Amino acid sequence: MGVRLAATKLHIPPSAARRPTFLPFVAVLLLCSASYLLGAWQHGGFASPSESPAVSIATAVACTTAAAPAMRKKAPSARARSRSSPSQPSRALDFSAHHAAAADEALTSAASSGSSSSSSSSASPRRYPACPVRYSEYTPCEDVERSLRYPRDRLVYRERHCPASERERLRCLVPAPRGYRTPFPWPASRDVAWFANVPHKELTVEKAVQNWIRVDGDKLRFPGGGTMFPNGADAYIDDIGKIIPLHDGSIRTALDTGCGVASWGAYLLSRDILAMSFAPRDSHEAQVQFALERGVPAMIGVLASNRLTYPARAFDMAHCSRCLIPWQLYDGLYLIEVDRVLRPGGYWILSGPPINWKKYWKGWERTKEDLNAEQQAIEAVARSLCWTKVKEAGDIAVWQKPYNHAGCKASRKAKSPPFCSGKNPDAAWYDKMEACITPLPEVSGASDVAGGAVKKWPQRLTAVPPRVSRGGIRGVTAKSFAQDTELWRRRVRHYKSVISQFEQKGRYRNVLDMNARLGGFAAALAAAGDPLWVMNMVPTVGNTTTLGAIYERGLIGSYQDWCEGMSTYPRTYDLIHADSVFTLYKNRCEMDRILLEMDRVLRPRGTVIIRDDVDMLVKVKSVADGMRWDSQIVDHEDGPLVREKILLVVKKYWTAQDQDQ
Repeated sequence: MGVRLAATKLHIPPSAARRPTFLPFVAVLLLCSASYLLGAWQHGGFASPSESPAVSIATAVACTTAAAPAMRKKAPSARARSRSSPSQPSRALDFSAHHAAAADEALTSAASSGSSSSSSSSASPRRYPACPVRYSEYTPCEDVERSLRYPRDRLVYRERHCPASERERLRCLVPAPRGYRTPFPWPASRDVAWFANVPHKELTVEKAVQNWIRVDGDKLRFPGGGTMFPNGADAYIDDIGKIIPLHDGSIRTALDTGCGVASWGAYLLSRDILAMSFAPRDSHEAQVQFALERGVPAMIGVLASNRLTYPARAFDMAHCSRCLIPWQLYDGLYLIEVDRVLRPGGYWILSGPPINWKKYWKGWERTKEDLNAEQQAIEAVARSLCWTKVKEAGDIAVWQKPYNHAGCKASRKAKSPPFCSGKNPDAAWYDKMEACITPLPEVSGASDVAGGAVKKWPQRLTAVPPRVSRGGIRGVTAKSFAQDTELWRRRVRHYKSVISQFEQKGRYRNVLDMNARLGGFAAALAAAGDPLWVMNMVPTVGNTTTLGAIYERGLIGSYQDWCEGMSTYPRTYDLIHADSVFTLYKNRCEMDRILLEMDRVLRPRGTVIIRDDVDMLVKVKSVADGMRWDSQIVDHEDGPLVREKILLVVKKYWTAQDQDQ
């Protein structure tokens, strides 16, 4: 009765219900067994247990040429893997067969910007040609020819002006100059560089008396001189150290305006002070390029009409040594901008005209009256900002910004400039400068540091930044900050386990993090004691408030829209780190636009680490394979079951003379 009832409910004929059989179950069992055995054979055969095919992890960039040193590859046994972390490597991943549609889509997208689109079924990636040799120093957003279209008033023509149309954008690989050689490792690079890498003699002639730079055979030498420090940058910095505390860790981040070849920043590094140096691309050919070739942080930039691309309250110290900026003009606009980016209690240092004009006025070919009027005007602007003049000693004058504005509004005799109202003080991507003082955060007492005091270096690196502890960054707490710090320590350890170049001391000097978030990647590298520095870029489409916290950690960086070019020369960086950058920009601009920019700023034999979802990485790799890059997808540090993967890249060595080969 029960069988009949069940048969009725399942619509099976009663006769069949009375004759149960096990043949279907046996058939299913045999089919499953056959399928399993066939699959095992296809994925490696019946290998010994020591060659476990169950886990497949790529561990090295497939570059075996002498020009691009290969990354280490490991293949431990299954028994060894069981004793190690899940991120231990085994053998190469191959996603192409399973993600062919995604790869084809990437190829089609990459090709669509050209004159004709490739078929989505094309099996080979688009090959990007080399640019003509005249573009070996191409800076897309500071192009000299394009800049002539813009006003010369207040140097607006030297600001960022990126290509406005696809027709103006290069879709080719910027070549290294003929004879290019891998730069000297730090600290040797501070004092010497290969002439072939930056083949310019203009400064060696124009600045010969100041001892900036000289040619020595096939090398360039940087004696550490400067216009206002004829005894060398070290002695000049020692003089500054007699006025303000440079040795106790209270000053960590510095800004050098009109930096020349950045000798000031280069010699501050031995004092654990990290300077962001900038200068325009102008008649002093390649001065920022010289700085970067030396392994010193620098960017192309100018004080003109736009804000500097840094957040408010970023730098502990700002500096101008004969930088030729008219500080007293435009209602003190440029000093007002320095005030915005200075931390409460920060210092501004000025040497050169008009300081010590009574001694130098004849050599400067200016009248006493003119120089005296300029200095008095600068002093007046400084007082209107509530700055205190600390000291003027010889060729150096130092002012200090107040720790808060509690008494500033009431004490100022002059009511101009006014305090700004409503504008985001950290906004600095094509934001115009305004002749108003950026107000500091409110304080409860006259002795409090506005926005919160930062720790001394090196404690600053891992201490919770005041912007985080005070709730200034949405979604970030002290606990999540600590977790992020530990996460990046673990990730950097993983990078070092799969990239052999990390073991070569000094192999990486200039490092770029394209999506820095809280600066965890840079902090992990700094904590490890690697002799390098990191430019932490915060994309303008993300949470830009994190850049202020990066500076509070004692690190440096800038804002950047990666649909545009970066304000730097080609071959700037030894290592580029890109975490989720392509997912962030997937609906904003073409993938190859970002990849070509990465190739432009990456040195030959340089390394790229790209983290992203596996589907996105397959698309990226399909484009990158046409760019003279050797690349390999490897597993996430937590193992193969995590969708996020890592694409490791080595840029092949080639120069303008090899471009047709």
